[in-house]
Amino acid sequence: MQTPARYLVIIESGGASEAHMYTAERRRVAEFDPTEEVSVMTQGLVPQQGAEGSEWDPVLGGHSRAERAAALVYTLDV
Repeated sequence: MQTPARYLVIIESGGASEAHMYTAERRRVAEFDPTEEVSVMTQGLVPQQGAEGSEWDPVLGGHSRAERAAALVYTLDV
């Protein structure tokens, strides 16, 4: 059984937005283009601005500091 996603991160990458889903342990379980589906998944949720903490380094280390600062991090109801 797959571990459910706990976080949804919307982040810019080379000028285009990407949506990444991570488990509570910050293991990536999905990556896709943000679509209407993201709107449905995040309805009623308030994102945290920025994914700059060291807990994000292993999975977002390839992104620039500016991209990480601008990222939106949603904590999903599991």
